[in-house]
Amino acid sequence: MKNSMSIDALRSAYTDNTMTPAAVMDDIRQRSLQYTEHNIWIHQLSAAEQQPYLDALADKPMAESPLWGIPFVIKDNIDLAGVPTTAGCEAFCYTPKVSAHVVQKLIAAGAIPVGKANLDQFATGLNGTRSPWGPCKNAFDPAYISGGSSSGSAVSVALGLASFSLGTDTAGSGRVPACFNNLVGVKPSRGLLSATGLVPACRSLDCISIFALNSTDANKVLACAEGYDMDDGYSRANPYGNQARHYGLREGVIRIGVIPKTQLRFFGDEAYAQAYQETLDKLVVDGIELIEIDYQPFNEAAQLLYEGPWVSERYLAIQSLIEDQPEALLPVIRTIVEPGGSALATDLFKAQYRLEALKQQGMAQLQSLDCLLTPTAGRLFSIEEMLAEPIKHNSELGYYTNFMNLFDMSSVAVPTALTEKGLPFGVTLVGPVFSDRALLSIANRIQQICPLPQGLGDQSEIMPETNPVGDSEFIDVAVCGAHLDGLPLNWQLRERGGILSETTFTAKSYRMYALSGGPPFRPGLIRDSDQGGQIAVEVWTLPASEFGSFVANIPAPLGIGKLELVDGRWVSGFICEPSGIDGAEEITHLGGWKKYV
Repeated sequence: MKNSMSIDALRSAYTDNTMTPAAVMDDIRQRSLQYTEHNIWIHQLSAAEQQPYLDALADKPMAESPLWGIPFVIKDNIDLAGVPTTAGCEAFCYTPKVSAHVVQKLIAAGAIPVGKANLDQFATGLNGTRSPWGPCKNAFDPAYISGGSSSGSAVSVALGLASFSLGTDTAGSGRVPACFNNLVGVKPSRGLLSATGLVPACRSLDCISIFALNSTDANKVLACAEGYDMDDGYSRANPYGNQARHYGLREGVIRIGVIPKTQLRFFGDEAYAQAYQETLDKLVVDGIELIEIDYQPFNEAAQLLYEGPWVSERYLAIQSLIEDQPEALLPVIRTIVEPGGSALATDLFKAQYRLEALKQQGMAQLQSLDCLLTPTAGRLFSIEEMLAEPIKHNSELGYYTNFMNLFDMSSVAVPTALTEKGLPFGVTLVGPVFSDRALLSIANRIQQICPLPQGLGDQSEIMPETNPVGDSEFIDVAVCGAHLDGLPLNWQLRERGGILSETTFTAKSYRMYALSGGPPFRPGLIRDSDQGGQIAVEVWTLPASEFGSFVANIPAPLGIGKLELVDGRWVSGFICEPSGIDGAEEITHLGGWKKYV
């Protein structure tokens, strides 16, 4: 069969009756036999095990089920009812009676589980070689690592054995495997996806993550999977500005932070260094502005994750096993986790104090940027290299990833290039908590700038989501009177975090009047396309969270509507009710309020 496994392609095939979900699942089982050397599965569902999910589709109208008949894979530290959960350790194995909260939501949307995927034991690792089921091998070249810990989840999607998959991401496990297998990887904001039914690695930092063929599929899966869960103490409700409807194709100027060359690390991988530079060059040609930031606070925070007391969370997650059956753990996992049992509370508080200082330093640099961009990983190691120095190379894989959950950030890994050897490379977009849709929209644009086949490369190319979107975190407001820079009410913008973004003019369609009353004295703008003039205005960028309180304080007859600027843009700005200019002095001929003052 080997048709495109993207969500839209499968739904179209189902609608046209050229394919059925049962046939797709049977084809996946048959093609999986070709990839046994990749060590993808811990448990692949049989036809009999899948049948109840297929039968349930009869009661789900396709139009109301966005994932109807879509195959997906589950990392084997996430529960699927009736199927053993191992977390990569047979001694730990149990069979859950109910599925994880996120899995339930996906199945309710019509998705069909294909199997439980191989992983680095107890989700400890970024390379995919730390499993009793064998190293999970790269989809493009089995001599190379697949990236971990969500190794099987990524490889299954890259090889066309699923449309999407669930991984987890504590230190980079939802991003590094995406990079190494030419996929989009979403590390959502912490708490956006429920962790109920997830075997914890570091409970306070864990995220269930999503692997998909493109950013549009990732957004669709995220929309079905997200949701507040009372049973998860770390669950958080998604704010309005981060809802699925805010995903699209990001347009306009984008200001992206990048790491200076002196702080980049590729660990001897010249092909990755070249792919990264070529990616940046393409972004610049497309009009994206790149601004260097200091990576030091991000890197120091990254080191805290494994060199600091957060290893104690990994110890807590498997405490009984490591104390009663330490031989059940792989030696490398035991070496990493066992010291977590001796950390002191004082060590944790010291680390937290330092972390908060580093977070302030790092986040301050991103205030005026749309996002940060890093290589997802500095080097793609061979399996032989990784097994020779497992801890050193694994640490190197986390150079660009480990800080993110500690800083409470969201991120999206997006593929951008194939090296001369045909091996995948990609970058990661990083933003503050609940910037998931903004990052996915930028990733969408980058996928149009750096087009690649999906997955392994023998599937159809990406159909872009063309719905244009801007930055939902901020709102541009045009002011023309007492809120201008230096005038009496400008504090109302500045104290809300407003930034002066430009000084310009309206279209030649407005008349200005000096209104009665005051102080402070105010003007009023009335649109008059026939007899209007150009009026000087300032455009201030205001955090969306502060816009409501700003508007609520505007007295009649003024209000906020849409103003047309001289370049044809329409932005939010001050307008006046026609009744408000009764008896007012017209000052249009002066061209602006400051000249009148």
